Amino acid sequence: MTTADVAPFDTIIATADGARGELRLNRPEKLNPLSMHTLHEIELAARWFDEHHDLKVVVVSGAGRSFSAGADLSSFSGSGAMEDRQVGWRMGRALDEMRAVTVARLQGWCIGGGLIVAAGCDLRVAAQSARFSIPEVDLGIPLAWGGIPRLVREIGPALTKELVMTCRPFDADEAKSAGFLNRVVPDDELDAQVEALVQQLLQKPKLALLETKAHVNAVTESMVGTGRSWADADGLYAGLRDEEGRASAQAYVERLRRPK
Repeated sequence: MTTADVAPFDTIIATADGARGELRLNRPEKLNPLSMHTLHEIELAARWFDEHHDLKVVVVSGAGRSFSAGADLSSFSGSGAMEDRQVGWRMGRALDEMRAVTVARLQGWCIGGGLIVAAGCDLRVAAQSARFSIPEVDLGIPLAWGGIPRLVREIGPALTKELVMTCRPFDADEAKSAGFLNRVVPDDELDAQVEALVQQLLQKPKLALLETKAHVNAVTESMVGTGRSWADADGLYAGLRDEEGRASAQAYVERLRRPK
């Protein structure tokens, strides 16, 4: 019987146990926001998983009611943010480049940067009640962290433009019809359905399984290279300082606070 290896992180839980692992966003009281520190921990965790050569599958999830409420913008306003402005881009690349197959388990809200984390996974299973949103333009900032090429890769350019520019929420059925999700399952079956998919993958020979992932990634990288988004953080930080953008962000927050 193997003993799980647990990585020493603050805002995420990363475990490796033989052929399977788990990466869980673990700030459920705030709906798993993505601070600069969390992004760095996800990047480190992805590299840590690669040190476990028996791994075949890693489940990526969020603790509590939602997968992730997206970027913690307050963590991007200090001087340290300017010094490490590419941390979100590196996080996405690290997820893409993991050897193991990643399966995203999605429930509740998957917003903005959280959706980018999910897009960095190989397969995605969502609860029927899951909801998705990309509110960055309403917040006065462009979608960064390699989000544009990843969405173009998964759902195509036209729908990427619509969802990013309009900021409209969309449900799990639309996300599946767009090609973003592999499966939509009843809420009370989410864990069982994710586990069934994981067990199916674990039965496959590791070499063939992981080489298939690497081959598909090589093809999509040549079609929609995520490396082309290297400078998108410049737009993010410009947006944080843009007067019209800040006014739009304030209006967005006020809309959220209005009683319904």
